[in-house]
Amino acid sequence: MSEIVRVEKLEDGQVWRILLNTPKANILDGAKCAELTRLFEEAADTPSLKAMVVEGEGDHFSFGASVPEHLPGKYEDMLHGFHGMFHKLLACHVPILAVVRGQCLGGGLELAMVCHRIFASPDAKMGQPEIVLGVIPPVASVALTERVGRGWAEDLCISGRSIDAETAHRIGLVDEVSDEPWEGALGYVRDHLLPKSASSLRHAVRAVRTGFAKRFRKELARVEKQYIKELMHTADAREGLNAFMEKRKPDWTDR
Repeated sequence: MSEIVRVEKLEDGQVWRILLNTPKANILDGAKCAELTRLFEEAADTPSLKAMVVEGEGDHFSFGASVPEHLPGKYEDMLHGFHGMFHKLLACHVPILAVVRGQCLGGGLELAMVCHRIFASPDAKMGQPEIVLGVIPPVASVALTERVGRGWAEDLCISGRSIDAETAHRIGLVDEVSDEPWEGALGYVRDHLLPKSASSLRHAVRAVRTGFAKRFRKELARVEKQYIKELMHTADAREGLNAFMEKRKPDWTDR
């Protein structure tokens, strides 16, 4: 069993509770993404599995992807591994729920938004702060519109601001807010998923996401190319990341 991602198998193995297990930040670094990728591959090969619930151990879901892995010489491998995780998530065709407490930022929010439903606590804060570091969120750039519409997706990706759970619920990013989001997610699974056929659930997930999955793969490849071939060749992308690492205010050159 991995130390960085912990799996609890519930309901006779029909439900997997997947915990990001490096509090407090639960950073989605390369090692954690590789472990999640492996779990999504295993899920695809587990016919009796009816649901997965992803949450963060401790007070926060995730502060996002690893900033050091965004630096020159590392970002191409980081992007390929991170985006590969989402391709495996979409390919497993298992209903996936996210339980969000505290901070859910950057890559953490990208992981949550691609899940089928999000259950959040009142203290949850969600945002895509990549622009503050001079970079962009490729997954959110292509997936967030699907959940909240173009206006809110553009606002969150361009402003870098965070929103609270109430606002996230109002705009459709979060499906339910409660003091016990894990209980809410488990209740949803027991009421709506466990009584169903596991094979039929997979067909339902595959069918309802056919268009989204096709658009996601095509558009993510385009944005990933923009990130690697264009964005990371700008002075400000490198400056923003370095400023974060050096704990100082960035000095933008606008080029």
